[in-house]
Amino acid sequence: MNEFNALANEICDLTLTWEPKLLALPQQVISERQNSQHRTIKQILGHLVDSASNNTHRIVHLHYQESPLNFPDYAHFGNNDKWIAIQNYQEEDWQNLVRLWKYINLHIAHLIRNVDSSKLDNIWIAATREKISLKTMVTDFPRHLKLHLNEINELLSD
Repeated sequence: MNEFNALANEICDLTLTWEPKLLALPQQVISERQNSQHRTIKQILGHLVDSASNNTHRIVHLHYQESPLNFPDYAHFGNNDKWIAIQNYQEEDWQNLVRLWKYINLHIAHLIRNVDSSKLDNIWIAATREKISLKTMVTDFPRHLKLHLNEINELLSD
């Protein structure tokens, strides 16, 4: 049994639990309520798509590239806000965005189940020069997902 099955299951469970909640939200709520970073629910979900996409690429690259890996870091120095703006998640069709988020999370869960344990110590160097192992990256993904889902929950309770 893969040591990451529980993490992958957690990602799938969160995704499948949240999908109907997200789809049921009114347009005004997803487009107007903002978190402390001035992101709407649509933009938060777009950020989660970017996170899953970037982590998918890092996980794959850490399987076959030389370690340590220098791979672009979208999340530091305001770059994640550039990603959100360039992709204009605020104007994205909500149903499509939720589906994209759902399927990219189900895919990363699949990928996490298939991580080669001999590669877990391979290192990615973040923009901050921090060295992050493949194992750390994989185990941290659900925490990041829950962090932003909790932000959405807070916005829904306002």
